[in-house]
Amino acid sequence: MSVVSHQIRTRIFTLLVLATSTTGAAAADVVLPDPLRLADVTSVALRNRAEVSAATAQADALAERPAIVSALEDPMITTSIGYPDESMMGVDRRYDRSISIEQRFPLSRVRAHRRAAALADADRARAQANATGLDVVLDAQRNFFMLLERRRMRQIVDEQIALAEQLLDVAASRYASGTSPQADVLRAEVEVARLQAERQALLAQIRGGEAMLNASMGLPADAPLPALEHDPDLAVPASEAEVLRQASTHRPELAVGAAEVNRARAEINVIRSMYRPMGMVSVGRASTMMTGDETMLMVGVSVPIWRSSLRASVNEANAMQRMADADLIAMHSMVAGEALAAREEVNAVRTQALVLRTEVVPRAVAATEAALASYASGQGTLIAVVESARALWEVQAEQVMVDAAVGEAWANLDRATGTLREISR
Repeated sequence: MSVVSHQIRTRIFTLLVLATSTTGAAAADVVLPDPLRLADVTSVALRNRAEVSAATAQADALAERPAIVSALEDPMITTSIGYPDESMMGVDRRYDRSISIEQRFPLSRVRAHRRAAALADADRARAQANATGLDVVLDAQRNFFMLLERRRMRQIVDEQIALAEQLLDVAASRYASGTSPQADVLRAEVEVARLQAERQALLAQIRGGEAMLNASMGLPADAPLPALEHDPDLAVPASEAEVLRQASTHRPELAVGAAEVNRARAEINVIRSMYRPMGMVSVGRASTMMTGDETMLMVGVSVPIWRSSLRASVNEANAMQRMADADLIAMHSMVAGEALAAREEVNAVRTQALVLRTEVVPRAVAATEAALASYASGQGTLIAVVESARALWEVQAEQVMVDAAVGEAWANLDRATGTLREISR
């Protein structure tokens, strides 16, 4: 792996470490900016979600394993004292005594291979922490757009109620002048009552959306939320080649798969190293009645004669490597498919949003204004106004939903390519 590629793959993990370094403050003490933007939601979620802290802590823990598994065994110090036989007590009162230090060490590169396996585990944990961070961000952004849609839908409903009340006033005026039947007034009252009931239901949905957004940011569910602000991103997404490049570079799942392959290869080398013996060196001093003071040196090696279990272990490790290789190939295919599908989803909702914004909604507004003006002048019918108003309400509601869908589609594309655009802006 090149230095540049390594820097790219660790970018998100660095952001996660910086975000979780301030988790000592209580989530309830977080002061949200007003208005709350998508980048703010992303930052708060990374800083407060416990899942991110747990995944980062696990990565930090596994980063210490290479130094642990590659260390030599602790040396052993032994000492002994011997009592002389009673028949010799009168000859000499000295005791036999000795002290030695023994060190065991492998006669192979097993320590280096164990370190490589532990490094692969650490890389996998970092990549999994990156994936956790991306999942947390996606969850928070989806809840942001859900709440944004509901709050904007409430604004649309309020505008619909104002229009329905205006229609009711016109119907009442025409009924008072004898140019319209009472049924028109009743029909207009029904529309007002229906929209008011819809607004009450929408208020409950908004409260539920606020609880979900708070939870996805790691805040108390009942914490107050300021106004949300977001303009739909109607830019053209990157080319297919660029999207595939970003996904192959940034997706943490690919880094996890690569780490699994590296670990499997290191495990094969570890087991093959077991065919080599272990060495032992012992150095010490002894003092006996027979020989006096002396220096001791012992050298030994283990004899790995039980080869059947080692062969089975090597075969198992080879099979695990084949599995890791196949999983990585499958992951590349899945990542490419997800990235291209997410890109096309952005294109689809973006096109729909542009058409609604530039053509459908303006024409629906003009048609409703014309129908209402005609009815107020005593020429049109209430049915025509209601049908035109309902058509306007439907396209306005559709525009709100499509604008939210555009934001969610971009969030899905960011997840599919493994990027955090809202942090890097």
